[in-house]
Amino acid sequence: METNRIRRVIDAMGRIGIRQTLISAPASLFYLTGKWIYPGERMVAMYLNDQGDIRLYANRLFALNGTVDIPLVEYDDTEDCVQILAADLAAGKIGIDKDWPSRFTIRLLDAREDLKPVIGSPCIDQTRLYKDEKELELMRVSSLKNDETILKTIAQLKLGLTEGQVGDIYLKESAALGSSGPSFEPLICFGPNCAEPHHVTDQTVLKAGDSVILDVGLTWQSYCSDMTRTVFMGKATDEQKRVYDLVRAANAAGRAAVHPGVPMKDIDHAARKVIEDAGYGKYFIHRTGHGIGLEVHEFPDVSASSEAIAKPGMCFSVEPGIYLPGKFGVRVEDLVAVTEDGCETLNKAPRDLVEIPV
Repeated sequence: METNRIRRVIDAMGRIGIRQTLISAPASLFYLTGKWIYPGERMVAMYLNDQGDIRLYANRLFALNGTVDIPLVEYDDTEDCVQILAADLAAGKIGIDKDWPSRFTIRLLDAREDLKPVIGSPCIDQTRLYKDEKELELMRVSSLKNDETILKTIAQLKLGLTEGQVGDIYLKESAALGSSGPSFEPLICFGPNCAEPHHVTDQTVLKAGDSVILDVGLTWQSYCSDMTRTVFMGKATDEQKRVYDLVRAANAAGRAAVHPGVPMKDIDHAARKVIEDAGYGKYFIHRTGHGIGLEVHEFPDVSASSEAIAKPGMCFSVEPGIYLPGKFGVRVEDLVAVTEDGCETLNKAPRDLVEIPV
């Protein structure tokens, strides 16, 4: 049991005004217990209150007895798990995990009309937001292994490969480096597909003149990495070079803006301004970044609407892009960690324009 992290969650509960909460997201349970639990359709919930009372409610099928060092309340498929949980809760306000299925939430409220549900996730999200030194080191290793994997993948690009085959190369190379799997399915785009920021990797064939976006991440000892590089098959056109240089400059400007006390919206603005000033603002159609850690997308957003402030221990992406419909797109993404006096870029892979001979 991670007692220091639990204390921090309790402190956060006080800041958002709740005295008891239920935590059920697998990544949050791992963060507090050191144990990954994937419940499927069955209920799992950690109860925590401001007095430090803690219990984990879980089906006996998960075989957690003796594997977690917190009080365990087990049930089986012949029992009503929600009724067991409901009987132990105090009346009044209770935090509910934002991802807890409604099939449990609604039954809980039916069983206990004296409960007032609120979204309790901010207390755990705010705690997970600040990585300790052990977490930061795992994030560094994950990112460096991702660097190595993406460079090995780029080295194997050749005409005639499909997007799916390039994704498979990435997965094979990351596994060879000891990754426990991807942090998300590799997003590989060729040519006009690069103009779709969340294009689903398909069987499009690589041809001369294509831009190639590789947006990839792996998991190392449960911590995620995420990065993007864009390269060109053959000589890049003048327009491709111009767009690439702009996006690379926007990435650098965004990372340079990261310091403790700087609002996330200002970091977004720093990257976006480079692209807007060059007349391509309408082609940068997503936020500048997102938090990352045990999950590839975590709080906070790096966007114009974000109210978050950069503080030491935060990790997030800086990933500006330009997407020209029907033509091509460019994105350059790195992860950063906020330090006491600035930021550390976790990715070391070069950002120089790459033209692959054909």
